[in-house]
Amino acid sequence: MAINEEVFYDGGPHIGDLLFGIVLVLLVITLPLGVAAIARALWVRYRISDRRITITGGWLGRDRTDIVYAEITKMVKVARGLGGWGDMVLTLKDGSRLEIRSIPRFREAFDFIEQRLTLKAQAASGSVGSKA
Repeated sequence: MAINEEVFYDGGPHIGDLLFGIVLVLLVITLPLGVAAIARALWVRYRISDRRITITGGWLGRDRTDIVYAEITKMVKVARGLGGWGDMVLTLKDGSRLEIRSIPRFREAFDFIEQRLTLKAQAASGSVGSKA
């Protein structure tokens, strides 16, 4: 962590995603969704600071992705778990997309990140279903 870096969130996915995933494991048809939620809870970690977004994940948490705010051209959020947590999709300058799944306090995280985007990226961002 850099000196004077303000960290908004440092942790894993919302616990509700894990609990919902465990319930899904009980149903055979939704087994892959449940296993994915369990894997996220074990190996995915998010760090949102005033300088960058860091996502650690992959098999056994061995992959790390760092994104600086200047690289983001659009950001979209989607509520999950009756609004208790949510997902965000970040579109980058090179056209690739980065998903942040099951983030706790996702509305606050969205606002925190959006304040650090360029004005053009802020205008393109919003919620799924909104006109932005």
